[in-house]
Amino acid sequence: MKTLIKSLALALSLAAITSSATFAETNPGGKVKAAVTYKTGIYMTQSGKLSIALDKEKGGTVSISLKGADGRLLYSQHLGKNEQIYRTRLNLNQLEDGVYQVEITNGVETTTQSVIISTQQPATPNRLVSIR
Repeated sequence: MKTLIKSLALALSLAAITSSATFAETNPGGKVKAAVTYKTGIYMTQSGKLSIALDKEKGGTVSISLKGADGRLLYSQHLGKNEQIYRTRLNLNQLEDGVYQVEITNGVETTTQSVIISTQQPATPNRLVSIR
C-alpha cells in the first residue's frame, strides 16, 4: 500500500511540474508582442544607387539588411521603437554582378526583394561604310 501511495504521489508531483512548465509565461512582462506595420519603397536610381524608403509605426522595431547571394551581410540598419521614417541610398557600383537580397523584418514578418546587378557590354556598331 505504501508503494502505491508513493507512486501516486510521485506521478501527481510530476504532472504538476509538467503542467506548470507548460503554462509558464514566456513573456514575463505579460504584454502580447504585436508586430509593427511598415511600408517600404525600394527602387534603383539612374546613377546606380539603391534607394530605400521606410515608414513605420511607433512602438516596434524594424531591421533592414542587404545580403549577397552567399548570405553575406553587406549592409544592416536597425530602427528603434520611436523612429518612424527612414530613407537611404546605397551605392552599389562597387558590387560584383549577381543577385542580392534586401530583407526588411519586424521580428514576425519578413519582406524580401531581389536586386539583380548585371553589367551590359556596350554594343559596337555594326555599320559598314563602303566606297564604290
